[in-house]
Amino acid sequence: MDRALFIAMSGAKQNTLGQSAHANNLANASTTGFRADYTQSRAQGVYGEHFPTRAYAMTERPASDFRQGPLMETGRMLDVSIEGDGWFAVVGPDGEEAYTRAGDLSVAPDGRLINGQGLQLIGDGGPVVIPEYESIEVSRAGIITIQPFGEVPAAVAEPVQLKLVRPDVRELEKGEDGLFRFRDPNTPPALPEPGVSLANGFLEGSNVNAVTELTSMIALNRQYEMQVKLMKRVDENTAATTQILGNQ
Repeated sequence: MDRALFIAMSGAKQNTLGQSAHANNLANASTTGFRADYTQSRAQGVYGEHFPTRAYAMTERPASDFRQGPLMETGRMLDVSIEGDGWFAVVGPDGEEAYTRAGDLSVAPDGRLINGQGLQLIGDGGPVVIPEYESIEVSRAGIITIQPFGEVPAAVAEPVQLKLVRPDVRELEKGEDGLFRFRDPNTPPALPEPGVSLANGFLEGSNVNAVTELTSMIALNRQYEMQVKLMKRVDENTAATTQILGNQ
């Protein structure tokens, strides 16, 4: 295959992957606690049994943006956001512990304490289950206290401590489900961090900058068009060369 055509084809393909990453960021511009993904492109040599004679473009997501998103006041008792660094521990779709910044909490009909994604929160004793209650409060330290259903206002059930963690973000990576886990699957779950505090009645918004993401998508689309034009030009030159050789 012609080297220029090979580069153009791989470049066009990788541009579409980059656009997908930025489109995903843009689609989650209003998702609670969402962390934007960075993208980067680089040339990668093609290695085989001999010396590399080709290079292709490669787009990858090297990391996520861990900067805090804006806090939005809701006044709702079960809306909590983490102040500064830290994560809520939840049970992921795979049944394993994962981490998120989404603190839009609610109590499911079966008593499970879940967030807006339907993921169950983890406490000091495992997945959190709340009994029937008259009222419920979450402290800045992540301690949940409730007035049991049918009890006098002075009666308080045994409090539950949410598992709040603060692992090194350099050891975390985002999965396809949007949750963060340790890069090394053999790493044990993070330990609770007493220093993590919550803001009650607030939700953390996405840290996606919609203008930046849209600008990046436009730039990648223009690069894609350039790669397509290059492929067309290479095809035209190949056809012309074939015709010339055929007339000889």
